[in-house]
Amino acid sequence: MGSTGAGKTTLARAVSGRLGIPFHEMDALAITGPGWQENPRLIDDVSRLSEGPAWVIDSFGHPSVRDLLWERADTVVWLDHPRTVVMRRVLRRSAARTLLRRRVFGGNVETFGSWFDAEHPVWWAWSQYATRRSDIAARCEAPRPTPLKVVHLRTPRATRTWLTRLTEPSAGPPTEAPPKPTPRA
Repeated sequence: MGSTGAGKTTLARAVSGRLGIPFHEMDALAITGPGWQENPRLIDDVSRLSEGPAWVIDSFGHPSVRDLLWERADTVVWLDHPRTVVMRRVLRRSAARTLLRRRVFGGNVETFGSWFDAEHPVWWAWSQYATRRSDIAARCEAPRPTPLKVVHLRTPRATRTWLTRLTEPSAGPPTEAPPKPTPRA
């Protein structure tokens, strides 16, 4: 979880690869056609994939499946990076997509004109940063029938450190490696 541009997809792919757990990209599930056409089967698709014993998804942000995923998750990794980090990343990503005409979800491309749309990732990241943070914090603290492990990462350095300590599971949810013993002289 985290703001647009926080690095959710990059981290989710890395966690998936390290743990051998299937990865699913929310934007690719939600946007399936040209003109940013939404997937009419999104709820069914996400319901099916989240019934599995283990899965990694890079965002619970889509409103139609948000509650479903929060209920089924046993671990949430919250990338709570400062706005400056998020904005630098989303600006760099959107500029590259626009200039290089990189195709994204459903074969769509970000265009120069789309930068003036309030839903463009850059404007969305800026305008929704505080709201997104508050929503994630409230959800992480809300009581649930089953416990939720929250890994709250506040900086890119903390994220890299956590990822390097992540171990392969013997069975069940991801675990963090125990701290390495300090060598004694």
